[in-house]
Amino acid sequence: MAKKTKEELDQEIQIKIKREIARRDMAVAGAAEKTNVAKEIFDWIAVIVIAVLISFVLHTFVIVNATVPTSSMENTIMAGDRVIGSRLYYLRHEPERGDIVMFDYPDDPKILYIKRVIGLPGEHVEISGGTVYINGEALDEPYLNVVTEGEWGPYDVPEGCYFMMGDNRNDSADSRYWQNTYLTKDGIVGKAVLKYWRGFERFN
Repeated sequence: MAKKTKEELDQEIQIKIKREIARRDMAVAGAAEKTNVAKEIFDWIAVIVIAVLISFVLHTFVIVNATVPTSSMENTIMAGDRVIGSRLYYLRHEPERGDIVMFDYPDDPKILYIKRVIGLPGEHVEISGGTVYINGEALDEPYLNVVTEGEWGPYDVPEGCYFMMGDNRNDSADSRYWQNTYLTKDGIVGKAVLKYWRGFERFN
């Protein structure tokens, strides 16, 4: 076998060096690609976790979101409408007559209800001849499109409690029918502020 010249040996060495450099470059590129993929996966996980945390905080401490399953608040809120309420509103305000309130049903707190505040703490409520009377004075209710049937009361609303009724008076399971007649302030979840299913409407 012929002896390789110095030039041939040098050329072989250079080829081996280039191959080794190329191998290392590929290894580095592969590691960098794996690092980039891992970083992208981590970034997506972080985004999802943050979104879940924000949603949890909003729904637990800021807003209450519910679908109304019945017609008891028609025509203000129709069956199937979705309603957003503020959990924070009553931290700074007292419930007022006419407010639409989302609350834990007094007879079964696992169920969320939505009704209108009619009687305030310490008031005398009576329903007669299709009219609601508060302390003997007729209540103006422009949101109604039905006449309230039947004679109800009198009710003396305890302190810290509220007498609640639905706008669809003749098809509403409200304070007139509950075993625990009055809603306590502690049972209030939030004030309804917006319905957004069949169009948007903000409540006063």
